[in-house]
Amino acid sequence: METIISKLLSRYEKGSLSRRELVSGLAMLAAGGTGASAAQNELDFKDANIDHISIHVADLQRSIDFYQKMFGFSVVSRADPEIVRLGNGKTLVSINRGSPARTIDHFSIGIPRFNADAASRHVTQRGAMPLRGDYAGFHIKDPDGINVQISQT
Repeated sequence: METIISKLLSRYEKGSLSRRELVSGLAMLAAGGTGASAAQNELDFKDANIDHISIHVADLQRSIDFYQKMFGFSVVSRADPEIVRLGNGKTLVSINRGSPARTIDHFSIGIPRFNADAASRHVTQRGAMPLRGDYAGFHIKDPDGINVQISQT
């Protein structure tokens, strides 16, 4: 359980988890006690959604201005000076200075009760290899090489 709490706090500190999501996750752990980790042994994609899209942009401020003006999004968080998450309280678009601009870096599928160990078993059993290293979070590649992140909703 300590590992799960540590991961929740780490995601909160990086800005990929809102305060509400952090409190909800901690409450679920407290309510479930040690049985919570047993419930996380299997992933359930029935309630999955697109959590966010991450795109490379040439000019961060120009893109921030566009998404704020066009859709009324606000800055949800910043992971570092080069990554800005925008949305309506929940991250919908993550922009980062990258090359080539106008490309999708990755998209994220959010699922309830995400667990990296269970996700690793799930994707490995189905022929994918979890990516480690340069990517934040849990990623795999689809058959065409597109980065797909799997994360907590």
